[in-house]
Amino acid sequence: MNDENNLPAAVRRCGMIAIVGRPNVGKSTLLNHMIGQKLCITSRKPQTTRHLILGIKSADNCQMIFVDTPGMHRSGRHAMNQRMNRAAGSVLHDVDVVVWVVDRSVWTEEDQQVLERLSSVEQPVILAINKIDEVSDKSSLLPVISGYSSRRNFSAIVPLSALHKAGLDVLERALYEHLPESEFIYPEDQLTDKSERFFASEIIREKIIRQLGEELPYQTAVEIEEFIQDGNLLRISALIIVEKEGQKKIVIGDGGERLKKIGQQARIDMEEMFGQKVMLKLWVKVRRGWADSERTLNSLGIE
Repeated sequence: MNDENNLPAAVRRCGMIAIVGRPNVGKSTLLNHMIGQKLCITSRKPQTTRHLILGIKSADNCQMIFVDTPGMHRSGRHAMNQRMNRAAGSVLHDVDVVVWVVDRSVWTEEDQQVLERLSSVEQPVILAINKIDEVSDKSSLLPVISGYSSRRNFSAIVPLSALHKAGLDVLERALYEHLPESEFIYPEDQLTDKSERFFASEIIREKIIRQLGEELPYQTAVEIEEFIQDGNLLRISALIIVEKEGQKKIVIGDGGERLKKIGQQARIDMEEMFGQKVMLKLWVKVRRGWADSERTLNSLGIE
C-alpha cells in the first residue's frame, strides 16, 4: 500500500474479505467506495443485493478481494430468500477476514441473527459501525462501541460513514493487518469477476427498485436476452420478469411512460459504465412463481 494511506509497504498481502450484515446497513455502498467504482446497485430498500458480488482493490503491495453478500434476514417464504440467506452465510468460513457492518443507532433481531452466525467463525471479524455522519457529538459513539464490544471480541472496531467515505482509511489499515502474506490472485487492473451482462441486468433492476420500491419491492427480476456489440453500438435487450399481470401494468405505467423512464435511466448508467453508446430495449413478462422456481433462479444466476 502507499504512503498516502499511511499503510505499511514492506509485506505483500492478498486475501478474501466478506462484507456481511443485515439488509440495508450500507454494505454495497461500503464496497463501492472501497473499490472506487460502482459495482453494486444501491437503494434504500432492504434486500437490494441478491448476488455475491466480488470487488477487487489492488494498490501497491496489497490486493483486497471483497465479497458483498445479500443481507442476512429472517428466511422468507420464497426459494429466492432462502438462497440469499444461504449465499450470505456460505462465505463466512471461506474468507480470510469478515467485516460486519451495523447501523450505529439500531439493533434488530436480524443483527442478532448475524451475531449468532458469526459465533462459529474463527477468522478475524472487524466491526464497521456505519452512518456516523448522522452523529454530531462523536463522544456519544463510546457507549455504542462499548455495547458492541460486550457482544463479541472483535479484531477491530471501526466507526465510519460509507456514504461520505469517512473512516475508510482506518478500515483499510485494519484489513491490511489481518490479511495473509500472499501474492496477488487477480491481475492488478481487474475490478470484479462479474460480466458486463450481469451489470446490465443489475443496473436495470436498480432503476426498477428506485422507481417502484413502494409498489413493487421484491417481485421483479431482470434477464438479459441480447447483448451484442454492433460496431460502436452496444445492443441490449432485457426482459423484466414479474409475478402478476397487475405488476406488469405497474412497471409499464400509463402509456408506457414508466417503462420508458426506467429504460432511459438505465441506458445512461450503462453508457457511463461501458464507455460507449447503448441501445436498450425492455419488455415485461409475467412468470408466475418465478421466485420459487429453481430453474428460473438458476437462469438468473441467483446463487
